[in-house]
Amino acid sequence: MTFNAAQIAAIINGKVEGDNNAAVSSFGKIEEATAGQLSFLANPKYEDYIYDTKASIIIINESLVLKQVVSPTLIRVPDAYTAFAALLTKYQEMMQQQLNGIEEPSFIAKSSTYGENVYIGAFAYIGEKSKIGNNTKIYPGSYIGNNVTIGDNTVIHPGVKIYNDCVIGNHVSIHAGTVIGSDGFGFAPQADGSFKKVPQLGNVVIQDYVEVGANATIDRATIGSTLIKSGAKLDNLIQIAHNVEVGHSTVIAAQAGVSGSTKLGNGVMIGGQAGIVGHIHLGDGAKVNAQSGVSKSVEAGKAVTGSPAYDYTSALRSQAVNRRLPDLEKKIKELETLLKQALAEKV
Repeated sequence: MTFNAAQIAAIINGKVEGDNNAAVSSFGKIEEATAGQLSFLANPKYEDYIYDTKASIIIINESLVLKQVVSPTLIRVPDAYTAFAALLTKYQEMMQQQLNGIEEPSFIAKSSTYGENVYIGAFAYIGEKSKIGNNTKIYPGSYIGNNVTIGDNTVIHPGVKIYNDCVIGNHVSIHAGTVIGSDGFGFAPQADGSFKKVPQLGNVVIQDYVEVGANATIDRATIGSTLIKSGAKLDNLIQIAHNVEVGHSTVIAAQAGVSGSTKLGNGVMIGGQAGIVGHIHLGDGAKVNAQSGVSKSVEAGKAVTGSPAYDYTSALRSQAVNRRLPDLEKKIKELETLLKQALAEKV
């Protein structure tokens, strides 16, 4: 698909500087873009590239003062990064809208229903009594179990597995290889040292506008629901255990794990490879630094780091002191020498 500068500006509410008819058909990084490609400049570190780039159109901040004349057509917006993201989203939606119909071979149980303009790819499986909303796309090789509900405008990427009874909202994106609703890790220790499996009879509920990355796992609840609230963003390779609640607009980076029955508030930020123990609470706006091990509840708005994790500011002070330990040791030895000399003189 080809778009001109005027059309793009209308989509992102920008102002064109240059040729309204300048056309692009693909995207490129500003340092590598070629003619016919669109790029953007948001980070000042990349400003020098704008004077040499071959891109036909560049989205820039309206506040940017250029040092010299540039050849590409410019589209000025309040925030170039946000505008570029919005444009990519619109483009992706247009591409997905082209996908329609039921590919063969695929299996859809007779008791299941689906809405208008859906796409169900080859080798997809949809079990009994499941419901698929309007404009939803289910890519090839996906498994949708029995009694699953998937809302409108949701995208289930290739190879996703959604177990029985789970509920997926509207405008959700679940990327390839992710498993939703697998059994929680519930085993009761026995007197003889063995473990008896506790049946996991709950489900997973994912609300609207959630994105789940590739190869993540969200376990079903023992009873009740594992809950991912609206606007949450989960990266690749994340483990969410049974009966966890993830708050609105919470973000969790790759390889992090949240243990059973822990509650994450709204707007929580968790860095990569962090581990959260079970049955604790992270308050609204709490922040967990990458590779931290959180073993107790965190107050709203508080940032923690380390393993075990503790207050972020205190941790930085401790790190500063640790870096000075060799100098402090040297000073202590000097003071000990002076003290011995002073005592010897008194004697």
